[in-house]
Amino acid sequence: MNPVRVCTVCRFVTGTPPRPVAGRALTALAGVVVFGALLLPNDVDLITPAAFLGVPVEALFAATLVLAVPARIRPALAGLIGSGLGAVTVLKVLDMGFFATLNRPFDLLSDWRNLANAAIFVRQAAGEGGAIAAGVAAALLAVAVVALTSWAVARLVRCVVVPHRRAAIATIAVGTAVWTACLGAGARFVPDVELASDSTATLALYRALDVRRDVLDLGRFATEVPVDPFRATPDDQLLTALRGKDVVFAFVESYGRVALDDPQLGPPTRALLDDGTKQLEETGFASRSAYLTSSTTGAGSWLAHATFLSGLWIDSQHRHDALEHTDRQTLVTDFGRAGWRTVGVMPGVFLDWPEGAWYGYDRIYDFSQLGYQGPRMSFATMPDQYTLKAFEELERARTDRGPLMAEIPLVTSHAPWTPLPPFLPWDEVGDGSVYDFLDGQTEQPEAILTRDPARVREDYARSIRYSLTSLVSYVQTHGDDDLVVVLLGDHQPSPVVTGTTENREVPISIVAKDPAVLDRISGWRWQDGLRPGPHAPVWRMDAFRQELLQAFSDTVHGP
Repeated sequence: MNPVRVCTVCRFVTGTPPRPVAGRALTALAGVVVFGALLLPNDVDLITPAAFLGVPVEALFAATLVLAVPARIRPALAGLIGSGLGAVTVLKVLDMGFFATLNRPFDLLSDWRNLANAAIFVRQAAGEGGAIAAGVAAALLAVAVVALTSWAVARLVRCVVVPHRRAAIATIAVGTAVWTACLGAGARFVPDVELASDSTATLALYRALDVRRDVLDLGRFATEVPVDPFRATPDDQLLTALRGKDVVFAFVESYGRVALDDPQLGPPTRALLDDGTKQLEETGFASRSAYLTSSTTGAGSWLAHATFLSGLWIDSQHRHDALEHTDRQTLVTDFGRAGWRTVGVMPGVFLDWPEGAWYGYDRIYDFSQLGYQGPRMSFATMPDQYTLKAFEELERARTDRGPLMAEIPLVTSHAPWTPLPPFLPWDEVGDGSVYDFLDGQTEQPEAILTRDPARVREDYARSIRYSLTSLVSYVQTHGDDDLVVVLLGDHQPSPVVTGTTENREVPISIVAKDPAVLDRISGWRWQDGLRPGPHAPVWRMDAFRQELLQAFSDTVHGP
């Protein structure tokens, strides 16, 4: 019997497919991988079956290039094309995550720190071993993607393009003609999905241009840092109209304009602010409000804090990192120069925080130094009410002190906005162990991407109302003639709450009992009360430092 026929029969009996069929299947798989990677959008919301129906010009160009080079170069060229395609595919996946959480793509120059922060969150949830396992899995997955696309391109070159040169040339010619015709006609099967695709090449080009732009931006930033009209102001002329006051800058995490303007979320939040205004007025406090345009959205609170405190536009990690290597004055050093004790109350800081040393606080209270004995709740490590109580006991209740300037991020309203602690009578808060019933209910911030969006939005709004309630009650309970509170949001929340929007505005309010304080800002034309209306003034966040120093210092400087 013919040995070849026997071998074929044996493979049939054992279920092993004949080699030609297996080879064709692998080649088809390679085609699916390559064309799928080329047409894959970089935003989850754009992934539909129609998105994969285009003609990718990158495939036509790559095939032409492979046929044009000498045979000895083709393996290396195929490897280069495949690994490049894999790297861009990994970038697309990173973009998906960043669009979902920050409403922007991944920044190649500066967003690696955000990946490190993600690893910290994993370590909180799953421990050191879980974090290492997750990191190894992510790295292996990235390597696997690059390996898969490299194999796929190499197989198509080896099994399709080179052996069938004439057919490949004809296909390239026809494909180029079809692509050009579709481009000229704007042809598409469905709206927003063009048949003539160049999305992967365009993405790679734009990212290369983004890196170049970021490098140039660092040069521009270096020229902005020294521009500070108050740097030479004598210490005894700074902030004279606030002398003797305790000034608290309270950042409410994710407190964006959506919390007031959204048709579903806004009404209860607006009602709470109106009630809070009346409650404060009953104890002698008045308030003025407006909006600031934040330098970030969705996350990246430290960028907003740096922008607000430094008076510089810090909208990227590379600007933030560069700032820490300058001698730029900030509101922390401004108040310190003018005689205030400066403190940072940082419940969300549980690792080394080099920025704190750069800001130059007289004292920093991180998570471990606030005495909290209750359960950890994701990034919202402790309830805001406890944070404010700890600040009062550790600093404001002291009798051996001068005026205070404090920065206090209130983090209960940080994603995932659950579990939400109850607001308690102040004398019941204790050391935080009263919240033990919430132990085990913790979720990580990324949980908002898998939960019901309507529930996520409501959880967000409830957390904002809790943070605002805590702060208003703190002023009512512990406020005196010498307390001034600047209450503001740091950025808009995740797109799962805001939807697709370019709006980066956050509310800001100034609360004081001494009418002379608010008289100094009458020229700002901010609106009365804790709730800025739809036509309230809107400033860029980096403008606040100079406006504050001008309003409350003896020496007046031009813009």
